[in-house]
Amino acid sequence: MKTVKQAFEFEWDKGNKDKNKKHEVEDQESEEAFLDDGRVIYRDTVHSESEERFVLLGKTEKGRLLYIAFTYRRKKIRVISARDINKKEVQLYEETT
Repeated sequence: MKTVKQAFEFEWDKGNKDKNKKHEVEDQESEEAFLDDGRVIYRDTVHSESEERFVLLGKTEKGRLLYIAFTYRRKKIRVISARDINKKEVQLYEETT
């Protein structure tokens, strides 16, 4: 696993904008998790068939822990899905921070 520290630019369009409201995650809230100094990013080998995908475990400004699946498109981050992390993922996040 690796932690990435850099500036982020996001791609939001009709295909992914407001897509995660079903998990009660706002787009801006998912962006906040990328700014978490303790975030964990790893490659999602299971879902990287047509494009390379990654998973981020990170904390929002309000302290909510999120699991975010994303990819890079034209040097921008495209969020595929965002949800609360489960118990196993909480343990992984805590072990690395």
